[in-house]
Amino acid sequence: MRHGIPIMLGYFSVSFGFGVLCIQKNLSILAAVGISVTNLTSAGQVAGVEVIAASGSLIEMILCQLVINLRYSLMSLSLSQKLDPSFNLMHRLFAGYGVTDEIFAVASAQTEPLTPAYMYGLILTPFLGWSSGTLLGALAGDIMPASVTAALSLMLYGMFIAIIVPPAKKNSRVLFAVLIAAALSVVMHYCLPMISGGFAIIIAAVIASVTGALFFPVTDENKGEEKK
Repeated sequence: MRHGIPIMLGYFSVSFGFGVLCIQKNLSILAAVGISVTNLTSAGQVAGVEVIAASGSLIEMILCQLVINLRYSLMSLSLSQKLDPSFNLMHRLFAGYGVTDEIFAVASAQTEPLTPAYMYGLILTPFLGWSSGTLLGALAGDIMPASVTAALSLMLYGMFIAIIVPPAKKNSRVLFAVLIAAALSVVMHYCLPMISGGFAIIIAAVIASVTGALFFPVTDENKGEEKK
């Protein structure tokens, strides 16, 4: 839970803006909180609210969420290699619900196997920050100006950068993969605008991971050194 507190603080700020957005799109407070409680994905939630506001179909909603959130399947597959043997199917399902970009980054940085208790604690505090921030934002309604809401939405990206920078400074292999992913994201954003943001993240993550694995394969000797 202690490891999740920094994420919780960041999520609170971002979800506050999401709560305001929901009210601006004529959703009820209950609907806003319900979305945040059942979906821990900022980009997916914002896109979903836009589909709802535009009276989109269920098919549009499904495709929208699939494209934006498909990257979480990659994160879950990666974390599955670090799970403690006590992780049964039920534990995996509950933990999978709480896998977000920031929770994945913190969990991946742990050197010991991930136990169910650790993952639940890591997920719980961000969940509370995300849902409570949405509730307060929805209650605030139209009081917050649009400029403030837009500024709050940048907190999530700043927080993720803060999580990535320390391990990148300590490990040149991590820095290499981060730079590859960043470069690919920039190229796809400006040169390949037809690729959606969700698919761009998946493509950049896969290529960066494969490139890092090819240039810096982790051997048994490397694993022993990292544990030390």
